[in-house]
Amino acid sequence: MLDAPKRRTRHSSPGTDAALSMSVSAALPAATPTALSSPSKRSTRESRILHQPGFVLHSYPYKETSLIVDVFSREYGRVSLVAKGAKRPTSALRSVLQTFQPLSISWTGKSEIRTLTTAEWVGGMLPLEKSALLCGFYLNELLVKFLLRDEANTILFDLYVSTLNQLAHNENAAIVLRKFELILLQQAGLIGDLTYCVHSRERIEIDHIYVIDPTRGVRPALAGEGLPNVLGKTLFDMSVGDYIDPTTQLQSKQLMRYLLSFHLHGIPLNTRQILMDLQKL
Repeated sequence: MLDAPKRRTRHSSPGTDAALSMSVSAALPAATPTALSSPSKRSTRESRILHQPGFVLHSYPYKETSLIVDVFSREYGRVSLVAKGAKRPTSALRSVLQTFQPLSISWTGKSEIRTLTTAEWVGGMLPLEKSALLCGFYLNELLVKFLLRDEANTILFDLYVSTLNQLAHNENAAIVLRKFELILLQQAGLIGDLTYCVHSRERIEIDHIYVIDPTRGVRPALAGEGLPNVLGKTLFDMSVGDYIDPTTQLQSKQLMRYLLSFHLHGIPLNTRQILMDLQKL
């Protein structure tokens, strides 16, 4: 098992990213829990979930014929399911439980690992190919590392759908991944306001040089301290998702590489190393 760090059909065009997740979810029947409770706790209390939009993040063999499937669902977050008999050649689940395919998923149980009852392919998204496929596995590895189990996060789910769509349409992978990394860390509560200096308690200046102290936030850079230096303009650009400036692209890459490594306690990401080796990230 991978541990989270301590703390948090018709194809769409790239221009329809904001609506894609809602269209995928709208194509499915509404999830029908057996009881109502808070989003972060209800999945541990309910015994039956039907038709939940989700994606397979990771799976591994369980006993002789089954799989343990790590699923990212829209309303129940990251959930572990046992797919009984999924490894059998005649299993209907065998071809369905694939990564990057939008699924309608149902399960039962209250334990840490529940039982998958049905999984159906929904469609509506282009497949990932070549380097985009590797980028998709990088996204999945980040989610497995950073998402706590049974904590719903519809913002991240919708961002994940949008990011997969952008990668499938061959948008600039480095920029797409930078945006995802930043919002992931923000949603995990590991990064605050990029435009606020904790030292001056004021907005940053675009021509000043700063660092992000992972335990405190944005502050002025000090000579020789070893943290990635970034311009105030870079932090402003990142805060609004503007990565057109080549300096912003370079500095944001160095910054996010450092922050991810810090919050993962130095444990390397397998897919990121491969992407770096291919000079794709």
